[in-house]
Amino acid sequence: MDSKDQSRRWLSLYPKDYSPDLAPEDANALGYLRKTVQSHSQSPALYYFDQIISYSELNWMSDAFACGLIDLGMKKGDRVALYLQNIPQFVIAQFGIWKAGGIIVPLNPMYKEKELIYYFRDASVRLLVSMASLYGKPVQKAVEESGIEHVITTSELDFLDPASPLPSILKGVERVKRLETLDFVTLLGLYQGKQPPGVNLSSEDVAYLTYTSGTTGPPKGAMNTHGNVVFNSEVYRHCWKLTPSDTMLAVAPLFHVTGMVGHIGTCIASGTPLILFYRFDSMTAFQMIEKWKATCTIGAITVFIALMNDPEIGKHDLSSFRKVYSGGAPVIPAVVERFEKLTGTYIHNVYGLTESTSPATLVPLGLRAPVDLSTGAIAIGVPIPGHEAKIMDLSDLEKELSPGEVGELAIRGPGIIPGYWNKPEETAHAIRKGWLFTGDVGTMDDKGWVYLLDRKKDMIIASGFKVWPREVEDTIYLHPAVREVAVVGIPDPYRGETVKAFVALKEGFEGKVTGEEIVAHCKERMAAYKYPREVEFVKEVPKTATGKFLRRALRNAQS
Repeated sequence: MDSKDQSRRWLSLYPKDYSPDLAPEDANALGYLRKTVQSHSQSPALYYFDQIISYSELNWMSDAFACGLIDLGMKKGDRVALYLQNIPQFVIAQFGIWKAGGIIVPLNPMYKEKELIYYFRDASVRLLVSMASLYGKPVQKAVEESGIEHVITTSELDFLDPASPLPSILKGVERVKRLETLDFVTLLGLYQGKQPPGVNLSSEDVAYLTYTSGTTGPPKGAMNTHGNVVFNSEVYRHCWKLTPSDTMLAVAPLFHVTGMVGHIGTCIASGTPLILFYRFDSMTAFQMIEKWKATCTIGAITVFIALMNDPEIGKHDLSSFRKVYSGGAPVIPAVVERFEKLTGTYIHNVYGLTESTSPATLVPLGLRAPVDLSTGAIAIGVPIPGHEAKIMDLSDLEKELSPGEVGELAIRGPGIIPGYWNKPEETAHAIRKGWLFTGDVGTMDDKGWVYLLDRKKDMIIASGFKVWPREVEDTIYLHPAVREVAVVGIPDPYRGETVKAFVALKEGFEGKVTGEEIVAHCKERMAAYKYPREVEFVKEVPKTATGKFLRRALRNAQS
């Protein structure tokens, strides 16, 4: 079956009011911002705890920031790094950088000196926007060694009312002034009322250099173009049926592609206000949902696990919270079921990568994802409008497989990046004839639903048999005492590799559940070669900032 036939097949799964052919109205998100300002200038663009920034204010502040950057010598195509938490300055700076013609390099605020030096040098960053609280000597040293010309610092306390009590998540935070840097708010004041000259940003121009390990090797700068960003922002807007009456809860980090596209881009495209609250915290999330009547979000499944396991969940009104999507880490059917029982809200799946500029497949709003009976995996959706998917043979990546067969997932469409920054060989490895080879192993049924099994590199070979950690994790999650679990392969002198599970228990179960009980639970439910031979209890399963379990760190700790 060729890809066009497949496309017609899965598009039939979308509700009739979904369009298979989306065409963004603008070549870049500045066009969306301009139109939203014209039609909803006084409407909220951002909520930051109890403070409101309107679209009009976002527009003039990003204008002022752009003017400041231009006066600092910034030119079209220059790279500006953002080293920030989920605060308004990220959004203001993003649009200001684009208005000045720049490229954004979003960086995890947990990165340390060595990591920052690598990113600064690889992207040839000219200017850094950093939280002042993070700008200590190690970061200063990274700036000096990388040749960054200007640093602008800002406080997480800016844009809060100084007369009001601090939000609990910011208790103890004090304002830090870095005299050797430019101050963000001061810069806005200096250029307030000024407008930058118009800049021509085509759909092919790079919007973000988003660093990712990709499918192989050291971190690479994925060149997310303006065309990539506006198309997939439009996909989210359309498929989630978002309007200005919705409100988005920002649970994903803004430095991650999910936050940049699934939160910022989508909200600008739809005129939907975005709720920012520094970083994810379950109690603060409950408060923000109630206060601002949040209707939608997208985040890793660990976000929803954290919400479910917070004993305060039953004390909060979550009735507005109905358009909920999870992406970035595998979704476990048992978690979806439990979340719906607790809140009445069904978690819809979405799947994407940095290289696909966030969404590649999703479960259309209102539909329920089927579960593959042979693996227990819940579907990650169907290809998003304008995109195609296929499953390729693991040993022959030129060979497309039939429905039901297991292989590597490949995606093609307007959201796929053109390549990695200054890395043609890595680009050629990951993107072939327009198809992104994801490094994820899955299958597609005869209706077009896609099921993700695991990463190729996470596959365990035990006594010659393939074991996918995801399947073992899904089984362990069925145990009522389990809060989090990650499964890895560890060396075994007899089996080559054997299966080990790292388990975090729910509150009240610590010391009451044994590893033998977890093993027995699995033995009853899966083939002998699959169940874990070792179980280690941990307080928390290590995660990335976006909520993905760090299986690699767990494996390395065993060697």
